[in-house]
Amino acid sequence: MSSRKKKKAALYEKLRAATNSNAMNKTSIIVDASKYIGELKNKVDRLNKEIGTSSAPQNSLPAQVTVENLEKGFLINVFSEKNCPGLLVSILEAFDELGLEVLDARVSCEDNFQLEAIGGDQVRIKLLSWIYALPPSTPLKLRKPVFFASILNNQGHDAQVVKQAVLQAIHNWNQGS
Repeated sequence: MSSRKKKKAALYEKLRAATNSNAMNKTSIIVDASKYIGELKNKVDRLNKEIGTSSAPQNSLPAQVTVENLEKGFLINVFSEKNCPGLLVSILEAFDELGLEVLDARVSCEDNFQLEAIGGDQVRIKLLSWIYALPPSTPLKLRKPVFFASILNNQGHDAQVVKQAVLQAIHNWNQGS
């Protein structure tokens, strides 16, 4: 197998892995990726509905949560004036359910609970890494991250979805403790 064919095969394998696709050609892989992204959006909508039906007022929760959009993910800050045993696990499980990968984190659980984490969207990170690995012969439209960003964009609600998931994790933890 020639070097060019090996590179092309490796590139397609990366794309299939990033998009949960078993397809063999580029068009089918992109179609599968679009379907997968649609499934993820449906999951986010379902989670939003579940969170919306929660009857507990958010101000009774023991922690403050802020989430900011970053270029490749989110900056998540959680603060509580009291020590919250088990809260970190609940928050990390929420990240996992959303498909967020913790890229960097600082946690303090001694006298109070404080979490500062940078979470990256696994699908977005994999697609962006694949895009940057494309050979120059790939059509320009497919090499632009903006092309995929329009598919991945959730109308600017990404940070809000993450915040709601973290608040729900805190609420669930609060109910269980």
